[in-house]
Amino acid sequence: MPVSLDEIRKDWTTLGAVAPRWAVCVDPAKRHGGWGDDEFLASGRAEIDAALARLAELGVAHGRERALDFGCGAGRLSNALAAHFDRVTGVDISAPMLEEARRLDRSGGRIEYVLNDAPDLAVLPDAAFDLVYTDLVLQHLPPPLARGYLAEFARVLRPGGALVVGMPATERRTVKGMVFRYAPHRVIRFVQRFLLGYPAPMRMHTLAPERMRELLGAHGVEVVSAEEYRGDDHGTHWVHMRYYARRSASGGAA
Repeated sequence: MPVSLDEIRKDWTTLGAVAPRWAVCVDPAKRHGGWGDDEFLASGRAEIDAALARLAELGVAHGRERALDFGCGAGRLSNALAAHFDRVTGVDISAPMLEEARRLDRSGGRIEYVLNDAPDLAVLPDAAFDLVYTDLVLQHLPPPLARGYLAEFARVLRPGGALVVGMPATERRTVKGMVFRYAPHRVIRFVQRFLLGYPAPMRMHTLAPERMRELLGAHGVEVVSAEEYRGDDHGTHWVHMRYYARRSASGGAA
């Protein structure tokens, strides 16, 4: 049976209430409050600084007025984006995650956090953002939902705006990777909940690079570079890609 957005919301509401920082950055060594505030936010700064530098290297120029952090969780990346943009909007499906994000807000009020449990971004206007950034988020959504949000990213991007998306391309041929590829979700859910002790399950899904290019291109967003990177557990068990893209200056479909 397809997983509903409501079920995903319930799981991430639980994760946000019990372990918001660990659920954002899953590290076995950081369970049970292991992420300190400063260390957690510093990891976000390192990621955003590197990603924006890479966009500049690729010649993807963009404005610095407004950025969107989709699936912002506890605000790790929203705070980092606020160092580069005048205003940041963080969107998440989990109310407890947003409570933690507001607690950690170091922007002086320049970050707006928005609760959104819809399968679209209708709460946001067209062509409103110079940058849309999302990583370690779409992988937790069934592909039909992920595809819908990709279309929405193009809609809310300003013409000439930049998009950075992290999404696994496929599972690696490790035991864990193959379990996620072939095992029924009820089995994965049981292992995560009752053997690993997760407060709620975390699903994993993939999209092939050619499909990502096709989906974004259909909405006027050109993938300038698709780059594999290894990071913690995701690099071990999944081929994790980061896509650097820009919306056409005309704003129309390719």
